[in-house]
Amino acid sequence: MRILEQARELEAMGRDVIHLEVGEPDFPTPPAIVAAGMAALANGKTFYTPAAGLPALREAIAGFYRSRFGLDIDPARIIVTPGASGALQLILALLVGRDSEVLLTDPGYPCNRHLVSLFEGRPVNVAVDAATRFQLTGDHVAAHWNERTVAALVASPANPTGTVLEAAEIAALAAAVEARGGALIVDEIYQGLVYDRPHETALSACDSVFVVNSFSKFFQMTGWRLGWLVAPPSCVPDLEKLAQNLFLAAPTPAQHAALAAFAPETLAVLEERRQILDLRRRHLSGLLAQMGFVLPAAAQGAFYLWADCRHLDADASRFASRLLAEEAVAVTPGLDFGRGRSESFLRFAYTQAPQRLDEAAERMARLLRRGG
Repeated sequence: MRILEQARELEAMGRDVIHLEVGEPDFPTPPAIVAAGMAALANGKTFYTPAAGLPALREAIAGFYRSRFGLDIDPARIIVTPGASGALQLILALLVGRDSEVLLTDPGYPCNRHLVSLFEGRPVNVAVDAATRFQLTGDHVAAHWNERTVAALVASPANPTGTVLEAAEIAALAAAVEARGGALIVDEIYQGLVYDRPHETALSACDSVFVVNSFSKFFQMTGWRLGWLVAPPSCVPDLEKLAQNLFLAAPTPAQHAALAAFAPETLAVLEERRQILDLRRRHLSGLLAQMGFVLPAAAQGAFYLWADCRHLDADASRFASRLLAEEAVAVTPGLDFGRGRSESFLRFAYTQAPQRLDEAAERMARLLRRGG
């Protein structure tokens, strides 16, 4: 957000900034979803829904799991939330007490550790690297679990690395966590934006996990603020009470709009856009490699590349600042995502058209030729 603010300031001065920093698709919300939202507003569907969400939307989400993954998920296990952040707040409010510990990846999405702290818990940032594709493993759980640990939180596909957990890895994580009496939370907000592999969900590997998803990324509804969670049945009553107390319900017009997200014509649009993102991923990966950036783990999902720039500049934050100030290209320094070995990493979001990616690469190459 700091980089974005600085980029906006440059734009206000007339600079042409290429945005590779923001974790947001550049596509507008698909037309059918927009039309459904406008119809909901026009028809007065602006009152509170049940705390767990519109019954029709919970049914539609269950139908999505059935059609895409062959899973029969009881809609009663699904709670619709104000974004995936709302879903994580519910789960952590349920599981975390004062000084409870939650295992997280380092690097990882920074807000997750702040959400743990919000409930007076202690985030335990486990340093991960390319050897495990920057993901937690059962061995990490065994090494870092103690009497205060209540949960492990992973993401697949992951932010900032774009790596994806295999079904066997999720099963091993779930077994390690359950053996210690804890809970496994799997953030799947980029589920659907996967490449070179089938679409998957952790629920196929283990039914007892908490799964968080969102309409923001794959469905391209970031500003609508809508997500969902799938919980073990025994946890649903308490989660529903927490929802009533924390936010009453997710936004009503957004829920009605999301009913159109699963329509065949919408899914066709989303699939076309997924293929466009895949082309961008391949294109930017090649451009970065040509300049000397190292991509230590294959990015198979989301829309990020996690690139090591230590052979070009050991201080990625300095490089990002210079790149923005001198060449008007905004990228995110790795220190935003962890304190392990992230000081030499940059996160590139390939949410720009190929010609803009080419222009960004030319500007980066120009900076590198000038040196420090």
